[in-house]
Amino acid sequence: MTTIERLRLKVIEELVEDRINGTTAATRLNLSVRQIKRLKVKFKENGHDGLIHGSRGKIGLRKININLENNIMKIIKEKYHDFGPTMVWEKLQEIHSIKLSDETIRTIMIRNHIWKSSKRKRGQYFAWRERRFSYGQLQQFDGSYHNWFESRNSSFPENCLLISVDDATGKITQAVMGVNESVTAVFSFWMEYVKTNGIPPEIYLDKFSTYKINHKEATDNVELMTQFNRAMKSLGVNLIFANTPQAKGRVERLFQTLQDRLVKEMRLANINTPEEANIFLKDIFIPWYNGRYAVIPKSNDNSHRKLDISTALKLKSIFAKHYVRGINNDFTIQYKNNWYQLKEIQPTTIFKTKKILVEERLDNSIKIKYQNHYLNFFLLPEKPLKVKSSPIVLTEHKSNWIPSFNHPWRQMGRAIVEERRLKQQTDPLTIMTDLTGQNTGVSNYISH
Repeated sequence: MTTIERLRLKVIEELVEDRINGTTAATRLNLSVRQIKRLKVKFKENGHDGLIHGSRGKIGLRKININLENNIMKIIKEKYHDFGPTMVWEKLQEIHSIKLSDETIRTIMIRNHIWKSSKRKRGQYFAWRERRFSYGQLQQFDGSYHNWFESRNSSFPENCLLISVDDATGKITQAVMGVNESVTAVFSFWMEYVKTNGIPPEIYLDKFSTYKINHKEATDNVELMTQFNRAMKSLGVNLIFANTPQAKGRVERLFQTLQDRLVKEMRLANINTPEEANIFLKDIFIPWYNGRYAVIPKSNDNSHRKLDISTALKLKSIFAKHYVRGINNDFTIQYKNNWYQLKEIQPTTIFKTKKILVEERLDNSIKIKYQNHYLNFFLLPEKPLKVKSSPIVLTEHKSNWIPSFNHPWRQMGRAIVEERRLKQQTDPLTIMTDLTGQNTGVSNYISH
């Protein structure tokens, strides 16, 4: 008997012996008078056993059939040995048609030592930040390096998954499996994003070197910015840099989920390459995830700005790496150990030593720009030799102008020639002669 049952026994015995009445017994046991009467009847019929709960020692009506539990354990050990209880519960329903609650599956896994429940440790306190009001208002963006294919493909031991998450709804707005988090990869990601969804007003990201110059002297230098800063500024996107991972916790927490769930889903689907992963993400995983975990925003508005025709045409230029270079005296330009020669005919007037902009686009093509004009050029096979004379300026057409006889240029040239002639006549070295009347080697050298 339990402690409560033994206490009841004492009171019921006094009641049966008429030492107390039913009202007093009900008060002592905190029960109703009707319940006391029923206990009195059971005690008279069955003695002490009448006060023991009738279900004790019987098999529960909700107890799982031992054969079913053994079958579940067999399935888990064969296919889902490293899955969490929630994911096992989903797969048992979807694939094996086993309809049990998620907590029942968790209990079975704990009972059979497949899953160990753990309590979360309380960490540093962070204040809760309210979600944005409408879809597209703020995108949380980050990349995660991980062994996404579990070494099934030796060519891809570790890949980088780039993801943007909408702050208002929690939806995955775009996900791309790539090799790294370089400028090229990030530019490709956001160019596709802008084409598909429009331009978001704000992006929340970390202080990775691709996004922010972290030099200590760059605090107040607004002109010192990365290629990504420059591209987003031209689109009018405000960048917010998080000081801690918890500040953009929505995307950080998502990566924890994906490193567990997405890895296992791709294993079940036999996906081994980034190309296959991107198709799987777009067509299957993201729609499923958004359908299950997305929330309803406070506003039904879409805060993305639509692309106008002019901006759409400039996207290739915006999402290109920009570098400033100078024009050499022979109208060549050096970029990454390559030499480019400007053609004689140009859309605008070009002078020597002017600064131009080199655009290295996502398709690795090169464009050279000066004052909103793209210049005509070709790649030289090797470094050009120095030349004694070259054109003074490049224009829209070939130069066919010849200076007149009395033009200042010609007069200046004649004056220079005359000055040199007089200098040679008065220079002692030039008039020195040897015994034969010939100029010496020194005079010959100077005269030449």
